[in-house]
Amino acid sequence: MIHKRRIPHTITKATTEIQKKDNIIKRDFKADKPLTKLLTDITQVQCSDGKLYVSAVLDCYNGEIIALEMRETMKKELCIDTVKQLGKLNNCILHSDRGSQYTSTEFRKELNQLGIIQSLSSTGRCYDNARMESFFATLKKEKIYRIPTYKMTRKQVKRIIFRYIFCYYNTQRITSFNPDGMTPIAYRKLACETLA
Repeated sequence: MIHKRRIPHTITKATTEIQKKDNIIKRDFKADKPLTKLLTDITQVQCSDGKLYVSAVLDCYNGEIIALEMRETMKKELCIDTVKQLGKLNNCILHSDRGSQYTSTEFRKELNQLGIIQSLSSTGRCYDNARMESFFATLKKEKIYRIPTYKMTRKQVKRIIFRYIFCYYNTQRITSFNPDGMTPIAYRKLACETLA
């Protein structure tokens, strides 16, 4: 029996030019000012009515999650709508892996409109986005793995993740990345006062 060659149907086409872009941050996850160096990625959570894909943006300055989008698919629109929440950020660097969502022409166009410079991990180097991966590991360890999400709807899990991030992680959780373990919001406020 002769089998036909399988042609993969990817979610989003990646351009050759974008695949050649450099890894600008080179695992340097520190920033001197807010909104100058950002990280982004997607993770998934199994719910009773299917998978929930979580897209977030982390500010390297204070570890704050400054954008969040959750959908039932991980198409490029998930990532585009996540970065749209950032608004205009001239010369800010946004780092991600080389997933097809991030290398799509549409995503790149959105970054250009926002004045954001794209940085991409090297192929097959998961540590190139380690700080973002660390956030998702914390989210899962401290919240997701402690509740039976597989018995809960996407809507219920979305609410839980939103509350964890914006009512606890950003505002109450101490972090070793910040001086004296300051919370992300407290450290950002201190920066605003210093830079004023």
